[in-house]
Amino acid sequence: MKLDARDIAILRVLSTEGRIAKTALAERVGLSPTPCWDRMRRLEQAGLIEGYRAEIALKKLGPHVTVFVAAELADHTAARFRSFEDAMRRYDEVVACWALGGGFDYLLQIVTRDIDAYQRFIDTMLDARIGLARYFTYIVTKPVKGPSPPPFEVLLAAG
Repeated sequence: MKLDARDIAILRVLSTEGRIAKTALAERVGLSPTPCWDRMRRLEQAGLIEGYRAEIALKKLGPHVTVFVAAELADHTAARFRSFEDAMRRYDEVVACWALGGGFDYLLQIVTRDIDAYQRFIDTMLDARIGLARYFTYIVTKPVKGPSPPPFEVLLAAG
């Protein structure tokens, strides 16, 4: 899909202000409401806009710990990768999971109430026999930078 400056402007605004009013979005990108919403609908249908979410302040909900886990599978078959990925989708504690190229197979982001709950969760994963051979735990001590909009200038730079 070919994007023009107005499409990029819509994506940029929505990436930081997903709840912006329809008329305000149109005004911000210099379009009248109907053409703006037609473009937005086209961007959604093309899969460029995958959803709209709220950022939740977990620390205000209660105690929690965020842990990153570098995971290595016991064997590297397509069936094993599918099985592991299916399992990750079922665990609520796994809030993000990325397949990696390089030294480890996956990077997991896990959120639990505390370290004991994290260890019980890891034990559950090991007991489930989903192919986890080794894992390395990295506990987040403080957030430095959270989810950010994509670097549009970098991604769309002519080069």
